[in-house]
Amino acid sequence: MSVRDFRREIQWTVVVVVLAVLAAIALWPRDGSGGGDPGSAAAPAPAAQPVDPQQRAAADLEACPTGSGGPAELAGITATCLADGAPVQLGGALAGEPTLINFWATWCPPCRAEMPALEAYSKQPGAIRVLGVQVESGQADGLELLRQLGVHYPNVHDGDNRVRAAVRAPKTLPVSYVVTASGEVRRIDPPVAFESAQQVRDAVERTLGAG
Repeated sequence: MSVRDFRREIQWTVVVVVLAVLAAIALWPRDGSGGGDPGSAAAPAPAAQPVDPQQRAAADLEACPTGSGGPAELAGITATCLADGAPVQLGGALAGEPTLINFWATWCPPCRAEMPALEAYSKQPGAIRVLGVQVESGQADGLELLRQLGVHYPNVHDGDNRVRAAVRAPKTLPVSYVVTASGEVRRIDPPVAFESAQQVRDAVERTLGAG
């Protein structure tokens, strides 16, 4: 091999190496997560959106419950009531009677699918109180979704994820909990997207009886 050919081979080797490095950089994850299950990844934090009072009125949500006491892990934690935009102390809101709390987001298809079942359950005789907790999505979008689905049970907006963190809710949505009359927080297992009011009732009764 001549010196010229040898130099040419070295030049091509360098070009190939540089192109390989550039391709690796282009494909490297940029969110700092290093991969993971895309189905359980948290959605980007939504930009703050102004909420028109008429939009709250159009959603026609029931007033958020209030009270004192309640689950110790939720003491002092505040969320925003979607019905009127007022702050709600979650510990007190969940005090006094059993409550089903359901975490949801507007971008979550299973959440959308199960809300009518939760609404139907909430209207049945003997149903426990239902409280929705919206996460990872803006209030305005949440109110519009609730209006479209005809969901009227009380809902709060957990804008800083404090409620979710307090009960150690997983990233996967939807997820539901039952709070007992004594203030014990129990996750509904296995976690499922409810398809009917009867399925909700069965899960609630099973979870309340688990103690």
